[in-house]
Amino acid sequence: MKRIFIFLLAVAFLQACNSSPQKSAEPAIPKDAEIEQKVEALLSEMTLEEKIGQMTQLTIDVLGVPGSVHQGDFQLSEALLDTVIGKYKVGSILNTPGTTAQTRDKWHEIISKIQEKSLEEIGIPAIYGLDQIHGSTYILDGTMFPQTLNMGATFNRSLVHRGGEITAYETKAGSVPWTFAPTVDLGRDARWPRMWENYGEDALLNAEMAHEAVIGHQGDDPNNVGKEQIAVCMKHYMGYGASVSGKDRTPAIISEQQLREKHFAPFKEAIEAGALSVMVNSGSVNGVPVHASYELLTEWLKEDLNWDGMVVTDWADINNLYTREKTAADKKDAIKQAINAGIDMAMEPYNWDFCVLLKELVEDGEVKMSRIDDAVRRVLRMKYRLGLFETPVYEVEDFPLFGGEEFGKAALQAAEESIVLLKNEDDVLPLVDGKRILVTGPNANSMRTLNGGWSYTWQGTGADKFAAKHNTIQEAFKARFGSSKVVYEPGVTYDNDGQYWEENEPEIEKAVAAARNVDMIFACIGENSYCETPGNLNDLTLSENQLNLVKALSKTGKPIVLVINSGRPRVLSEIEPLADAVVNVMLPGNFGGDALANLVSGDVNFSGKLPFSYPKAVNSLGSYDYKPSEQTGMMEGAYNYNSQMSFQWAFGYGLSYTDFDYSNLSVDKSSFTAGDELTFTVDVTNTGDVVGKESVLLFSSDLVASLTPDVRRLRNFEKVEIQPGETKTVTMTLKGSDLAFVGADGKWILEEGDFKVQVGEEVVDVVCAETKKWETPNI
Repeated sequence: MKRIFIFLLAVAFLQACNSSPQKSAEPAIPKDAEIEQKVEALLSEMTLEEKIGQMTQLTIDVLGVPGSVHQGDFQLSEALLDTVIGKYKVGSILNTPGTTAQTRDKWHEIISKIQEKSLEEIGIPAIYGLDQIHGSTYILDGTMFPQTLNMGATFNRSLVHRGGEITAYETKAGSVPWTFAPTVDLGRDARWPRMWENYGEDALLNAEMAHEAVIGHQGDDPNNVGKEQIAVCMKHYMGYGASVSGKDRTPAIISEQQLREKHFAPFKEAIEAGALSVMVNSGSVNGVPVHASYELLTEWLKEDLNWDGMVVTDWADINNLYTREKTAADKKDAIKQAINAGIDMAMEPYNWDFCVLLKELVEDGEVKMSRIDDAVRRVLRMKYRLGLFETPVYEVEDFPLFGGEEFGKAALQAAEESIVLLKNEDDVLPLVDGKRILVTGPNANSMRTLNGGWSYTWQGTGADKFAAKHNTIQEAFKARFGSSKVVYEPGVTYDNDGQYWEENEPEIEKAVAAARNVDMIFACIGENSYCETPGNLNDLTLSENQLNLVKALSKTGKPIVLVINSGRPRVLSEIEPLADAVVNVMLPGNFGGDALANLVSGDVNFSGKLPFSYPKAVNSLGSYDYKPSEQTGMMEGAYNYNSQMSFQWAFGYGLSYTDFDYSNLSVDKSSFTAGDELTFTVDVTNTGDVVGKESVLLFSSDLVASLTPDVRRLRNFEKVEIQPGETKTVTMTLKGSDLAFVGADGKWILEEGDFKVQVGEEVVDVVCAETKKWETPNI
C-alpha cells in the first residue's frame, strides 16, 4: 500500500510539472519602479469611495449649469462639481459640451476648474478624454486629417505617425491628455456604419498603422508621456466590425481562429507598442457581451499579453448588459459582471449610481477588493504615466504651432495620398488646361461630407459652419482652374435638417442644362455624414436620385468623372459603365477638396490604394482573404455550378498617371523554419513620364493546410517614390512564424509545405521545412 501511495505521489508530481503554467510573456510595458511605488503609496491611503470614484467616468454635460449647453456658452456648475467630484470622487470626465467643439481657451477654462476641484477634494487629478478621431475633432481651429479609412488607403506608415504627433500636440493644447482613438476594428462588412473609422479590412494593415498611431500619439516611452503627447485608447476591443447583420452594436459570430488571427492582431500590436488603454466592443461575440467576457478582457488582453494598462467601457455599455444584451437582471448585476470580467473604468456616462452600486457589491462580497485595487492601480498608473500629478493643465500659448501651416501641409499630403483613382479610360485625367467643368452632385459643395462623422459635432453636422475657411470640392476647383471655367449646379442635394440619407426634391434638369455648356462633368456622389448607430442602412445601393442624376448627365455625351465621397462603398455598378473616370475620395477631411483639385489637375499624382474590397452587388459582399472554395470553376457531374467572388474593385487596387513594372522578385532562402527571417527583394520601375508613389504589397498563399487556408494574406508593404525611368529595389522581410495560423485546436501552428509569395505579378515559391506548434496563446 505504501509503495502504491509513493507511486501515485510521483505520478502526481510529474503531472504537475508537465502541466505547470507557461512562462508569462514579457511585460508589454516595462515596469517603472518609481511609478509603481507612487501608485501603491497612494492606493494604501484611499477609501473605498475614492477608489470607486477613480473607476467612474461621466460626460461633461452632467457638470454643466442647466441650460448652458443649449445656449452655446457652457458653464460648469459649482453645485454639480461638489456632488460629482466632492461627494462621489469621480476621477474621469469625457466628451465635449453638447457634442460641439470648443475653443482652446474654453477647454483651458473647463479643465482648469475640474482639475482644481479634483486636487482639492481628492488629491488626485482627473483624466479627461475626447474622441479626437481624425485630428482636432473637438478643439476648434485645429487640424483635421483624413478619416482613418483614408489613412489606411495611403499605405504610408510615416503619414499615420505624423498624424498622431500633430493630433497629440493639438489635443494637449486644450489640456486634454487622452484620446479615444485610434479605431482598429477590421472593416470587414461594407454595410457597417463605422467602417470609415478603421484602417480597412485587413489585419496586418490595421496592426501596422496602429503601431504608428500609438508611437505618434504617445511617444516611444509609455511610462513618460511628454508635454506634446497624449494617451491613446485602442478601440473597440474586439470583433466589433464583423456583426452578422452589418448593423452597429449587433452580435458577431466569429470563430476562435478568426478572432485570434485577425481581429486580435491589431490590438496585440498596439499593446506591444505601448498603448495605455483599450475601449471595449459594445456588442457580443459568440453570444457573450465583450463587456462581460473574462476570457477576452482579463485572460487574452491583460494576462496573456502581461499588460498593465487600463480597460474602459464604451458609452453606457455596462447598462446595456441588462437593457439590451439581457445577460444581467438589473444594473447592479451588470456592474458585477463587467467589473469581475476586467473592466477598470465605467463610461457611465450620466449617472453616478454606479458608485453606490459598486460599493454595495464590494461590501456584499460580490466584487472582491483585490479586483477594485487592480482596477484603481491601472487608472492611477495611467495618470502618473501622463504626468498629470505634475502638470494637470497646460497653457494655450505653449503650443504655438496649433492649427498652423506646417500641420495643414501634412494633412493635405495625407489627403492626396489617400484618394484612389479607380478608373481612367482614354487618360481623361489629368485635365487638359482650359477645359470648362461642371461640378455637380450632393457632395460637391459640402465640408460635412468631406469630413464625415466625429467632425466638430458627433454626426458631423457642424462641419460646414466650423470649417467654412476650407474649400469644398467646387470651391477648390474654382481656386485651381478659375471661377470662369467652373460651373456649379448640384442637381441633387441633401436635406441637412433630416436623417443622413434624406435628400431634397431633385433638380436634375438644371444640372443637365448646365452640362451642355461644359467640356467635362465631375459628378460628386456618395453619402452625407453620419456616425455610429444612426448610420445604419438597409441598402448599399447609391440613392435613386443620385443614380438618376448620373444617367441623365450621361445622355449629354460629355465625359463624366464620378467622385465617390462616402464612408463606406456604396454600390454603383449600374452607373460605373457610364463614367470615363472614377475617383474615390472617401472622407479626406478639410483639405480633401484641395487634394482632389491637385490630383485631377496633375499637379500631384494619385497613389492611394483601396484598403477594402469594393462590392459590385449588395448581395455579394466579401473580403480579399476569402477561402478557395469561394472562387471556383465549373464542377463536374450532375450538379454543375460555379462560385465567384465578385468585386467592383479589389483590395489594394489603385491607378496612377504613370505605370510601374515589377521584376526580379527574389528571396534569400527558399526553405525556412519558424525561427527564420525571409528577406524579399523586388525591382520596381517607373516606366512612365511622371514621378509617382507606389505602394508595394507583399502577399502570401499557403497552398495546402490542415484548415482551409485563405487564398492570400497581406504580409508586408512599403511605399516608395520613383522618378520617371528610375528603378528602385524594394526590400521587405517576413518572419517564418508570420506564416503560421491558428489550428482546429486553437493553437498556433506553422505547417510543413509550400507557400507562394506574390508582389505585383511576380511570384516566388518558398517551402516550410518543418512543422512547429506553439503552446503559448500568442507568437
